[in-house]
Amino acid sequence: MEEASFTARPISMSIAAVERDTGLSKDTLRVWERRYGFPTPRRDATGERSYPFEQVSRLRTIKRLLDVGHRPGRIVSLAAEDLERLSSASGVSPSALTAAAAGKATLPLTAFVDAIRAHDADALRQLMARTLARTGLGRFVFDVVAPLNVQVGEAWMQGRLEVFEEHLYTEALQVVLRNALHALPVSGMGRPRVLLATVPGEPHGLGLLMAESVLALEGCRCTSLGVQTPVWDIARAASALRSEVVALSYTGCTNPQQITEGLTELRSKLPRDVGLWAGGSAPVLQRRAVPGVRVLPRLEGILPALTEWRAAQEVIAD
Repeated sequence: MEEASFTARPISMSIAAVERDTGLSKDTLRVWERRYGFPTPRRDATGERSYPFEQVSRLRTIKRLLDVGHRPGRIVSLAAEDLERLSSASGVSPSALTAAAAGKATLPLTAFVDAIRAHDADALRQLMARTLARTGLGRFVFDVVAPLNVQVGEAWMQGRLEVFEEHLYTEALQVVLRNALHALPVSGMGRPRVLLATVPGEPHGLGLLMAESVLALEGCRCTSLGVQTPVWDIARAASALRSEVVALSYTGCTNPQQITEGLTELRSKLPRDVGLWAGGSAPVLQRRAVPGVRVLPRLEGILPALTEWRAAQEVIAD
């Protein structure tokens, strides 16, 4: 069973990620902040705006209402409960999933497990796609995929799901995530340029896709080599693509010694100014530090890592 390489949710989303997730431009968000007093972003360590997930959920509801003709001046400052009532009256009310995102209910993950047990791959993909459309890619990864990975993994380990049923789930989810990534606006010269891969012996790519989703929402220019790519080829690809960060994903199935040796070898083959990030649930990542490797055991660790990388680039530019 593929373990969830990253499971925790981030505290907030950057303004670039909110723009991609909701379809509301950065300028619009800033104008509303001044004019209507919402959204009310926090500031990260570098002074950039960061938006709590509950505000992102509210912004998505506002965007749906704007799409059916409501004016910003009348709805942006409304409380979340009033927005939900107006959304329902306007015929664009989201499902219980959006209500759950606002903290009102538990996400109905059992529907996904039921579809897996029914061996209905089409229904499973459609359920995932509808959920993603309602929640946005960021919330889908953190609030649906991460806990669902845990639930499916526990069911598999306890013998309540067969191996082929777990594979059916993984394949369906990979299709949905890849389609979502392809639908994102092209980030152009977004930085950092990130190369993603797993090394030989690590056949699981779901964590890699989850990480790529978060990075793409944050405006990074991502290239994935997929799973089980030899270390030398990762290094050659990083050079050819002028990658600024190489990100690898590991689960607990990989031999700990191979992880340490592989990271050490790859670090030696990459230029010093190319970051090497290793994420996932493999315990050895936190037990044995490899010089020059940043360990991200949880998905939320990507956000501060990006913030620090970009701040460092500004210092270099100055």
